[in-house]
Amino acid sequence: MGEKRAYKPRKPGGGRKKLKPEYDAGKNLIEQMDAAVALYDSEMSLQAIGEELGLNPIKVRKLLITAGVYESEVVEKVQDTFAEYRETQDYKTSILSTAKALNLSKASATSYLPYKKGVYFPSTAEKEKISVGAERQRRYRAMKRWRADPTEENFWGVVLAYAGMRFKTYSGLPFSYEIKKGRNGEYTKELWIDRREKSKSLAWSSVLLALGNIKGEVVVDRPKALGDIRGVTYIYGMFYRFGLINVPDEVKEKMK
Repeated sequence: MGEKRAYKPRKPGGGRKKLKPEYDAGKNLIEQMDAAVALYDSEMSLQAIGEELGLNPIKVRKLLITAGVYESEVVEKVQDTFAEYRETQDYKTSILSTAKALNLSKASATSYLPYKKGVYFPSTAEKEKISVGAERQRRYRAMKRWRADPTEENFWGVVLAYAGMRFKTYSGLPFSYEIKKGRNGEYTKELWIDRREKSKSLAWSSVLLALGNIKGEVVVDRPKALGDIRGVTYIYGMFYRFGLINVPDEVKEKMK
């Protein structure tokens, strides 16, 4: 019998080398998702997007679901049912239970859920966690909801969706706004304008007052036309970007 080979401790980070060290599944998923969202945002069908990206339409739909931009009654039903089972069951069992409850195949139920290994971007996800295309789609959907049902709650959804975006005042000065959360985790009804070194607050009541003063004019000549309201200079820039008002041509040049 030969001598027993002495044990040689493995170096940290050792082991079988990756066949494709440059491959990053998460990164590839996000790249595919961004591409699908961009095409979906241009109102292409799932079939057309699939042909463009070399993917089948079901995978395209799953990418859009993962990005949080695809909605339907079936998607909502499957995800709500899955979420209920997931509270007491593991992932695989929850899928089987969902499929059985909704009379779907396992593959069909899975196709309406976001990618498990990917990053799921629900409508409540922080903007930093979603793709550019998903963020753009979120703004579009928020505005669409408000135009279909112009309630205060839906308009608040528009303002939330545009938080952090770049705006310009009547004179062309850039600014943005953020909305902070209170101790209870809910957003406060106050916009914090960030234009220079210091931030200043803009009350939600002021925004609503200006909104009520839009009389359907084709062009709103100046901020004061929306009312003698504190912070109306910023509201004017916001409303123009929202597409709620139009401005004189010479002002458009400054607000581009």
